[in-house]
Amino acid sequence: MWDINNISGTDIFTLSMTLFAVIDMLGSIPVLISLKREMGDIHAFHATMVSGLLMLLFFFVGDKVLTIMGLDISSFAIAGSIVIFIIGLEMVLDRKFFRSDKNVKAGSFVPIAFPLIAGSGTLTTIMSLKATYDSFNILIAIGVNLIFVFVILKSLNFLERLLGVNGLSVIRKFFGVVLLAIAIKIFKENLGPGI
Repeated sequence: MWDINNISGTDIFTLSMTLFAVIDMLGSIPVLISLKREMGDIHAFHATMVSGLLMLLFFFVGDKVLTIMGLDISSFAIAGSIVIFIIGLEMVLDRKFFRSDKNVKAGSFVPIAFPLIAGSGTLTTIMSLKATYDSFNILIAIGVNLIFVFVILKSLNFLERLLGVNGLSVIRKFFGVVLLAIAIKIFKENLGPGI
């Protein structure tokens, strides 16, 4: 499992693309810009580090931590889906359900690091990949994705100027609906059979 000779460029590429699709930083840009407006700024390094620590925690001891807390992956995924659903509603309806936390470091943890970046899908995917791929390859793929996360978070001001007010409003509502659909899908898949 920990043999450095098992490092494979093909596996790293496959794993990186898998995590890239699950994390979906490109799709999260409108949400992140919206959160940046509320908080005044997003601490890119802090959010990236917290996301990375969550991913590594779940890579090494995820199933054990949830068991100790008396939780299962499905319960964790449902909790994450509810947070995503609320964010989606706020985007579509242009209403605030919770008071915004102006503390940039707190905002970098919830909802940016979790559930947007290191959400239930990302964390469960990482745990699932361990059954098939070498640990070194997975860790390298996590590192590659964290670099991309950092670059996107640092580029939010540029991306906001690029999209403009009207473009951002349209994209925000569109991705709000997408987030609602993703949240409902995660909720249904983890609620149990017959739903």
